[in-house]
Amino acid sequence: MMRVWASALLFALLWLSGLVHAEVAVPPLSARVTDLTSTLDAAQKQQLETRLAQFEAKKGTQIAVLLVPTTQPEAIEQYGIRVVEAWKLGRKGVNDGVLLLIAKDDRTLRIEVGYGLEGVLPDAVAKRIIAETITPHFKGGNYYAGISTGIEQLLAVIEGESLPPPRERSAISGSFQNLEPLLFIGFMLVVVVGGVLRKLLGRLPAAIVIGFATAVLAWLIIAPILIAGIVGIIAFIFTLVGGGHGTLGGGSFGQGGFGGGGFGGGGGGFGGGGASGRW
Repeated sequence: MMRVWASALLFALLWLSGLVHAEVAVPPLSARVTDLTSTLDAAQKQQLETRLAQFEAKKGTQIAVLLVPTTQPEAIEQYGIRVVEAWKLGRKGVNDGVLLLIAKDDRTLRIEVGYGLEGVLPDAVAKRIIAETITPHFKGGNYYAGISTGIEQLLAVIEGESLPPPRERSAISGSFQNLEPLLFIGFMLVVVVGGVLRKLLGRLPAAIVIGFATAVLAWLIIAPILIAGIVGIIAFIFTLVGGGHGTLGGGSFGQGGFGGGGFGGGGGGFGGGGASGRW
């Protein structure tokens, strides 16, 4: 009996030991600012997101912020490498990604620098930004100020680096975020007006009227004519093939067909460049 209890106790200790030494999971990348500590409020996160998105659109460099409670049992350097290997910040071939990693309960932080920025943002510069800009705010408990001013320092340094210009987003890709509400408007025109016009004018004339009206309405809401034309064509087709009572054969616009996705890495590489600090 004692042997059974001893075996059970040993198993429990091994299981607990495994929990204690389990690596902290790398969260999925869906935004430029990921706060797993609930340190930043929604407005603060949005301000940081907007600033980083603007800089990426202007310069091409991807910068992300990650706040975690702890990286234990790993050192922050080990965890940081796992994060950037998973997230792949920066453009492929340019390798211009930066990660600001903060382990709040450990009171440690790190700046991971992609290969392509190690010349303009060497370890010594990253260390100085941490020591002179970020940690003084952290010591006073003002985490947002530390992150915000630290990011501004990073942006100022990277701004002077000669990097390939960001790839221009086409009018189509830039406006697809607006396509879902426009499709909904077109859908409502087809359902509400299409059935009536089909009875009065016939299928083809009704489809032409609905398609044209939807395209004009879309053009008034967003600038790109091509997108407005696409919405008009969709409305034309659905009016033409729709049922006689304002239906579309049971179909509908489901959620998630269009609409912008989250933030994602561009395939950049890292080699351990950067610096760490404590507060």
